[in-house]
Amino acid sequence: MPDRTHDFGHYGADGQRGSEAAARVLDSLTGGITSPPTTTRGLKARLRYLTRSTAGHDAIQEAGITVTPRTLKAWLAGKQRPNKANLTKIDNAYRALRRRNVARYLLQRLNANGGTRVEIHPLDQSHVPIPHQRVLEYRRLNIRNWDAIIDAWSKNQPRALDDAWIDQIVNLGSQWGKYEYVTSVGFAA
Repeated sequence: MPDRTHDFGHYGADGQRGSEAAARVLDSLTGGITSPPTTTRGLKARLRYLTRSTAGHDAIQEAGITVTPRTLKAWLAGKQRPNKANLTKIDNAYRALRRRNVARYLLQRLNANGGTRVEIHPLDQSHVPIPHQRVLEYRRLNIRNWDAIIDAWSKNQPRALDDAWIDQIVNLGSQWGKYEYVTSVGFAA
């Protein structure tokens, strides 16, 4: 059984961790505000989402936004604009809260009817010298239990997400190590 890859890209392979690709797909499934936080519309929508609940205020504090309630009201009213650092923190707080709010719903969707089929597109070896290339093919895997993956994703814990993802791809068999890094991962619920 293969071990985890320690020196990825040494021969020129290109790709990303499968867990990162899965997180990107999960983020796309959450929906939400599409306007960027740099626009007035995007900023106001994020601030409204964050300020309408206690969990939103907690997310603001967790993101490290330390402004007075007066400043927050001025941002909501459009009288003042946050600096770049606070814009980034507002967007991070919004994404964290959105993940937590939709995690339970996504978990139900992904676990329904015996799980969700995942398509794994192997890493790009176009820059790898021929003697070092692996034989890779497109793979499909049915993940029946998404609990650990969704939990780590909703809490924004990349290491735990990677461990949960590896726990699932070992079901590919003895060659699972070839698919630790991928070009992309696809699934829909």
